[in-house]
Amino acid sequence: MVTISLCMIVKNEEAVLSRCLDSVKDLVDEIVIVDTGSTDRTREIAADYTDKIYDFAWTGSFADARNFSFSKATKEYIYCADADEVLDEENRERFRILKQTLLPEIEIVQMYYCNQMQYNTVYNFDKEYRPKLYKRLREFVWEEPVHEAVRLEPIIYDSDVEILHLPQGEHAGRDLAVFERMAAQEVHISKRLHNLYAKELFLAGEDEDFERAVPAFLRTMDETDRSVDELLEAECVLCHAARIMGNDGMFFQYAMKGIAAEGCSELCYELGEFYKAKGNETEAVLWYYNAAYETKPVIGIRYGGDYPLARLAECYRLLGQPEQAADYLAEAENWKQENLPME
Repeated sequence: MVTISLCMIVKNEEAVLSRCLDSVKDLVDEIVIVDTGSTDRTREIAADYTDKIYDFAWTGSFADARNFSFSKATKEYIYCADADEVLDEENRERFRILKQTLLPEIEIVQMYYCNQMQYNTVYNFDKEYRPKLYKRLREFVWEEPVHEAVRLEPIIYDSDVEILHLPQGEHAGRDLAVFERMAAQEVHISKRLHNLYAKELFLAGEDEDFERAVPAFLRTMDETDRSVDELLEAECVLCHAARIMGNDGMFFQYAMKGIAAEGCSELCYELGEFYKAKGNETEAVLWYYNAAYETKPVIGIRYGGDYPLARLAECYRLLGQPEQAADYLAEAENWKQENLPME
């Protein structure tokens, strides 16, 4: 049986920390808690479970804190958890079996991360695989009988363990502050973080968040190594920012670039919002329809689903066509029932 270190970074998690640790404490061989500046009872609660509690001066980087927590682990594998995660009884048993049967050559174990859409996170699916269990020390192995080379890709196992994500609140404001700091320092934003920045903005961004994001996404438009999807993400952000700022020239500049290239639901939705705000419901209907039926979203699935369908219902109501309004409203509700978890 392998041995496992649980490594966590925490800050002001008194409301959920015991719930998390109670669900996993008997499944791991060591608990490492790294506190990044709690002012509540987090450290006191953690002390009931472990004496391996460390302070870490916040650097503005979650990666720095994670690396520090991993450096304190001593067991064969590291299980990385957040305080708002829980294993129910069924998945505790799956975890226990996994620990008993894990082959030593496995370097990363993926587990299902669940309940994402119920809590309004940036992800467009309710359940996804994430790497959660890592071999602490990796062995390098030579492969191939001729032209031999060291295997660089890790051996990954997709387990059946499902982790419930049960947050107490949203983290979007915290995350947006990190993105804004990166943008202000002109740090290159990776493709993965570029997508997540756009999603955070459309999920929870205030008008001022979009305005502060403009320089970062303008840089995207000037970078020659960005993919089509990244350019579309930037055009969506810039269109939304321009619309709320009342800059019609900038709005149409980036809306038309995106539509001429490949288009997406978010850009069509923004055009619908533009014309609806101008009182031109007939033109708005065209773009909301395109958002719902003719294009696909690149940031949030709801921009190709219930959002434009609900707007179509509003527009047809304003146009004096109540039957069509009722049909689209019903379609929007059906879409939500099929694609979003019950609250």
